[in-house]
Amino acid sequence: MNIFKKTGLPTKKSVVRYLIYLVFFILFAVFVYRINQVDKTELVAREGQTFEKAEVTEIISDNIQSNGSRSGEQKVRVKLLTGERKGTELEITSSSGFLFGAVCKVGMKVVVMQSVAGDTVIASVYAQYREWVIYGFAALYLLSLCVIGGWQGLKGCLGLIFTFFSMLFVYLPMVYRGYSPFWTAVFLCFITTLVTMVLIGGLTRKTAAAISGTLAGVVIAGLSAWLFSMASGITGYNVSDIESLMTLWNTNGIQVGNLLFSGLLISALGAVMDVAMSISSSLHEIYAQNPSMTRLQIFKSGMRVGRDMMGTDSNTLILAFVGSSVSMLILDYSYDLPYQQIINSNNIGIAIMQGLSGSFGVVLSVPLTVLICTMLYYKKAPEHFCS
Repeated sequence: MNIFKKTGLPTKKSVVRYLIYLVFFILFAVFVYRINQVDKTELVAREGQTFEKAEVTEIISDNIQSNGSRSGEQKVRVKLLTGERKGTELEITSSSGFLFGAVCKVGMKVVVMQSVAGDTVIASVYAQYREWVIYGFAALYLLSLCVIGGWQGLKGCLGLIFTFFSMLFVYLPMVYRGYSPFWTAVFLCFITTLVTMVLIGGLTRKTAAAISGTLAGVVIAGLSAWLFSMASGITGYNVSDIESLMTLWNTNGIQVGNLLFSGLLISALGAVMDVAMSISSSLHEIYAQNPSMTRLQIFKSGMRVGRDMMGTDSNTLILAFVGSSVSMLILDYSYDLPYQQIINSNNIGIAIMQGLSGSFGVVLSVPLTVLICTMLYYKKAPEHFCS
């Protein structure tokens, strides 16, 4: 072992560790490939319809009014930059709606929605082209994470990318195939927590404690939501877009009733992961500096650390759910709705359930993570710790 270290060659332990990583990556890649072999049911006929990038070359007629407002449609000339008709120019309309259309200016890049049937082309401006703005801001964030966080920031960046792609290529196809959204979310939380924690902390007891605490907190959040649902009568069928979701239930057997609860698990994951990793790391350092501590002393130290985090992380979750409901709250306030109508409405009930259930997961993950750390760390000599 020492010869390997002196010669600069990898140790036997590190070779085994990287082989485990490689096997996990291969198995996960095969799983992702197989799960994404999905034949999607066509819900909307899109034959002949495409979305192409274009540049506005001329404003033929504007829709701006004397008071500065806009109504009706603009008529513009655009030059297509992609697709089979690339390079051709079209005279199309752009509505002044908030969901579709755009306020066009010469030189502006837009997305054109066109329907082609033979030589007939019906087209309109769908939205302003903003693809590279999204990519640019995402890249800027990841770069900031790497520059400020250094090596740990880079590993956090890789964990974030893995989580994003797992959501797209694991969670969505599994739910579409009819698997339980709740247990699919639990599986998603497990693999993303495992990869993120191992990237940040390596294969150590500290990481094992953080992973266990995270999963415990997330499952508690889900159970809390289920109990709230049973007591209040709120289910996943009370969401605002249930009519569209029922189409998926009829065509593909998607368990739409559990989507609400699976979304709650995913939303709570970040806060619970933060609490679990912070407690695990803090206790690891505390006990490494004072290995004579008893189990009770370790537990008390962990609870003191955890209590300082409970309020802020619970506040974060509740504010996140409230923030996503601001439009609804403003409308309720403006219409001066009666208190009994507001407090008993499905939308408010769902928002409260999400905020409180996620906070339950954060709060109860603290003693569970501390208990796990106490069991794993106690009677272990500091020199055997892996940081």
